[in-house]
Amino acid sequence: MRFQTTRQREAARAALSPFAEFLRSPVFTPLAGRDPANPVCDFVAGNPQDMPLPAVVDAIRDASVPRDSTWFAYKFSEPLACQAVAASLTDRLGIAFDSEDISMTKGASGALILVLRTIVETGDEVVFLSPPWFFYEAMIHSAGGVPVRVRLDPATFELDIDAIASALTPRTRAVIVNTPHNPTGKIYPAESLRQLAGVLTHASERNGRPIYLLSDEAYHRLVLDRRAFTSPTALYPYSFLIYSYAKTLLTPGQRLGYVALPPSMPDRGAMGEALFLTQLTDYGWPDAVMQYATPRLEQLSIDLDGLHRKRDVMVAALRDQGYELHLPEGTFYLLPRSPDPDDKAFCKALAARGVYVLPGYLVEMPGFFRISLTATDEMIERALPLFAAAIKERLPS
Repeated sequence: MRFQTTRQREAARAALSPFAEFLRSPVFTPLAGRDPANPVCDFVAGNPQDMPLPAVVDAIRDASVPRDSTWFAYKFSEPLACQAVAASLTDRLGIAFDSEDISMTKGASGALILVLRTIVETGDEVVFLSPPWFFYEAMIHSAGGVPVRVRLDPATFELDIDAIASALTPRTRAVIVNTPHNPTGKIYPAESLRQLAGVLTHASERNGRPIYLLSDEAYHRLVLDRRAFTSPTALYPYSFLIYSYAKTLLTPGQRLGYVALPPSMPDRGAMGEALFLTQLTDYGWPDAVMQYATPRLEQLSIDLDGLHRKRDVMVAALRDQGYELHLPEGTFYLLPRSPDPDDKAFCKALAARGVYVLPGYLVEMPGFFRISLTATDEMIERALPLFAAAIKERLPS
C-alpha cells in the first residue's frame, strides 16, 4: 500500500492492528505451527486443506515453459488473458465486456487498491459495508480517502439502502459492495442493487460528479442452491467489477485477478488509461506465467457440489447442537453466533480442543465466529463432536 501522509499510514495501521494481533496469536494455526501427531481442525481462513486441483497445477506448469525469448520479459495485461476474461464474463453474466476494458491485477486486493488509488483524491469519502472484509478500511486510508462505515441490516444481512443514502455526502467518491458477501454469504438480489443504483445516480447528479461503485465479486462463482447472481455492474454504469481467482481455484498464494469496466461506463477508454498509469507506478500486474495460464484457469473451479454438501452437513449438525446460524447463499463461510458473548474467549476454548475458527470481532461481528468450509471432510467429521462439547459447556443445564 502507498500512503500520502503519516496520519493515513497510522490510520491504516490502527485499522489492521486487531487482525495483525490475531495473526501473531497461537490461535492462528499457520503461524502457531502444527504437530503431525495431534492434527488440528483448521477452519480459520479460505486456505486449501486438500492438494490443489491437478488441472490448476498442469495449467501453471505448462505456462511456465518458455515459448520464446520474451516469455519472462516485462508484461502488462496480456491480451490472451484479457480476451479469456471478457469472454467468460460475457458468457456468465450476460454483459458484453470488451477485452480492452480488462486490467489484470495481483488478486482482488491488487484490483481494489488499483481502483481506489486511481479514483480517490485526498479527503474523498469511500463508503464500505459492515461486517466487512478485513482490509477495506486500511485500503481506503492508503489511497488518501476517508472510510465511512454503513452496517448491513442486522436481521437479514441485506443492504440497508436508506442507511447508504444517508451516508452519501458531497465528498463521497465511491461505495464498495461485496457480493456474495464475506463473511455472511449473502447474495444481494437484483432489486436491492437496482435501488442502490438509483440512490447512487441521484447522489451523483446532486454532487455534480459520479460516485463510483466498486463491486467486489471475488466469490461470484461460488453461488449455492443454483441461486441467481446479479452483478451490480449490470445496473449501474459507473462501476468496476473486481475479481480474484483465489477463491474459485483455492489458490490464495497465486495472486491473479482483474478489474473489468462494464460497456455502460462513460469514457471507459480514459478510465482504462488512468488505471494503466496507476499500475505503472508500482508495476501492479500479475506475473507473466499466471497470465499465460489464465485461459485454462478460467475453465476450472473447486467442486461446488462438495462445497454445497459440506455447508448442509455443518449447518444441520451445528443447529442440532444448539448453535444459531443462517444458511449462506454463497462463498465458503458459515457465521454462527457464539454461545459465549465473548467470541474471542470462545474461539480460544475451541482452539484448546484443536478446532480453529475466526473470531467475529475481526470482521466487526462481535458475538459471532466464522467457519471456513475449505476444511476437509475428515476435519469436519473430527470437529463436530468438539463443537458439541464446547457449546455444552456454555449452555444452561
